[in-house]
Amino acid sequence: MSYEADIREPLIIGKKSLHDISEDIARPIETNPNKWWWALFGTSVLAMLWGFGCIFYTIGTGVGVWGLNNTIGWAWDITNFVWWVGIGHAGTLISAVLLLFRQKWRLSINRSAEAMTIFAVVQAGLFPLIHMGRIWVGYWVFPLPNQYGPLWVNFNSPLLWDVFAISTYFSVSLVFWYMGLIPDFALIRDRAIKPVMKKVYTILSFGWSGTAKHWQRHEVMSLVLAGLCTPLVLSVHTIVSMDFATSVIPGWHTTIFPPYFVAGAIFSGFAMVQTLLLVMRKVVNMESYITLQHIEMMNIIIMVTGSIVGIAYITELFMAWYSGVEYEQYAFLNRATGPYWWSYWAMMTCNVISPQLMWIKSLRRNIVFTFILSIFVNIGMWFERFVIIVTSLHRDYLPSSWSMFSPTFVDIGIYIGTIGFFMVLFLLYSRTFPVIAQAELKTILKSSSDTYKKEKK
Repeated sequence: MSYEADIREPLIIGKKSLHDISEDIARPIETNPNKWWWALFGTSVLAMLWGFGCIFYTIGTGVGVWGLNNTIGWAWDITNFVWWVGIGHAGTLISAVLLLFRQKWRLSINRSAEAMTIFAVVQAGLFPLIHMGRIWVGYWVFPLPNQYGPLWVNFNSPLLWDVFAISTYFSVSLVFWYMGLIPDFALIRDRAIKPVMKKVYTILSFGWSGTAKHWQRHEVMSLVLAGLCTPLVLSVHTIVSMDFATSVIPGWHTTIFPPYFVAGAIFSGFAMVQTLLLVMRKVVNMESYITLQHIEMMNIIIMVTGSIVGIAYITELFMAWYSGVEYEQYAFLNRATGPYWWSYWAMMTCNVISPQLMWIKSLRRNIVFTFILSIFVNIGMWFERFVIIVTSLHRDYLPSSWSMFSPTFVDIGIYIGTIGFFMVLFLLYSRTFPVIAQAELKTILKSSSDTYKKEKK
């Protein structure tokens, strides 16, 4: 018997049975990858190697190889850091919040979204380490006994809060992701023929046998971790925004930053999930499980969060005008009309105007349009961070100190390298881990698949 209205579109198409789901989820792990996977993987490896070369060059030579100067001491490094942290938000939001709200459409996309979170936070974590310059003395930031002279960690600094917030977020997200994988590891273990593969997945599955007791503990742990992850989604980017909001630089010291950064993080994170899902459904042949209905639901969230970000931009402009502080007013006027005007209007076009096209249902359900728009959103969110950081710094209180920032090949190489590294991790994940939570997906087969809906009719 179906407990779901027939008017709802099916979430599983292709007349799948329970056995078909097991076969389809296990196939990418048990068969050789197709040409699309190899093409993407090869390109990503080249980008990653270029980025690693630039990172080693930076560490060996110093951060002077970046385009920084006396006026602009933060630029692409912190822009990329905040951008990657933002992308890492959607995975936990999809998994944790939608789990708490019992949304069935999350089941086909939560696994990849969680993996995206882990890999994005890994990229974000690289930038504070690189930015140190002398990475081998990184242990100085830890609150060790005073044996290095008068050097103590400043616990009042938001930069230190970042370390605790992001490491906690990474740890909880990793456990949450792994918890969901255990039943699927057991599926691969039971199907494995090669002894080495069987042994590896036996270790990974932690002796899972699928008993009622195991499922009960799995369910309880999933809800507990979802409850822990939900406030972390809000806290992590709130703390990242404090890096700017607690300063006295015009354009930064504003109380709207915490909610504005959180909304922007969810916005960019969902766009990246959309990009990856559209690639993955092609690369590992998951069109029956990642359907137009899933794509449309994601696009609705992108449209809503894009509208919230647009309101935040307008609020910033209004408060700058209403404050009567000429420095604050000039900071925003300079963003829109100064030398970096192109970055401001690229941000506004990609983040505010383009998502409003999602009100048109035919566009919202168009795969090519969705893919292009999801890339546009992430370009726009990168420009948002660039606009906040660079255009607020390049013209400060002293006109004699004004300067421009131009990235060097090292800045560009490190950024492209992190994208390559991210894609390498994600593509390897798609070949070694079950990309969809098959055990959970089977629970909605009778209520949300086209087979059973048609049979009922």
